[in-house]
Amino acid sequence: MFTQLTEKNQNAEELKETLDDLEFQLFRMQDNLKEIAKKYEVIGVDQPEDNQLVIVSAQNDGNACKIMLNECTKAYRGAWDFAIDGVYEDNHTIFIGDIKGPANKGYGSVCMNYLKEVAVDQNVHVIKGDIAERDWDHLERLIHFYEKHNFEVNIDYTNKCGEIEWTPA
Repeated sequence: MFTQLTEKNQNAEELKETLDDLEFQLFRMQDNLKEIAKKYEVIGVDQPEDNQLVIVSAQNDGNACKIMLNECTKAYRGAWDFAIDGVYEDNHTIFIGDIKGPANKGYGSVCMNYLKEVAVDQNVHVIKGDIAERDWDHLERLIHFYEKHNFEVNIDYTNKCGEIEWTPA
C-alpha cells in the first residue's frame, strides 16, 4: 500500500512539473510568436516529443523556401533552432539544399511535414535533393529519415553520392 501511495504522489508531482513546464512554454510561445511573425510567416505550432512546443515558420519568396523551427523553451533571439532550405528549380520542383540543426529531436520530421504541405499548397509536384560525400558519416540516419517521409532514395555507394525524391500521393 505504501508503494502505491508513493507512486501516486510521484506521478502527481511529475504531472505538476509537466503542467508547469507546458505553462511556461505557452507564455514563451506567445512572446516568440509575436517576434517571429514580424519577420516570417508562422505556419504552425507543433509538439515533436517530450511535451516540447515548437513554432514553425516559413520564408518563401518563390525562388527559395525555408522552413524554420523555434523551440518554446527559450526566448526567440532572431535565429532558428532547425531549418530546411529549399530552392525552386522550376514551378513544380523544390530542391532541398540543406537541413540544419540538432539530430534526433523530431525537428526534421516536423519541418519536412510542413515543407510537404507548402509543396502541395504551391502545386509543386516534386521535392528532391542530393546526398553528398559530406553526408556519409550519417548516411544510414539520412536514408531512414527520407524513407520514413516516403522519399525514393537512390545511393551510389561507389561514388559516395545519392539522390532523394518525393512526389505527393
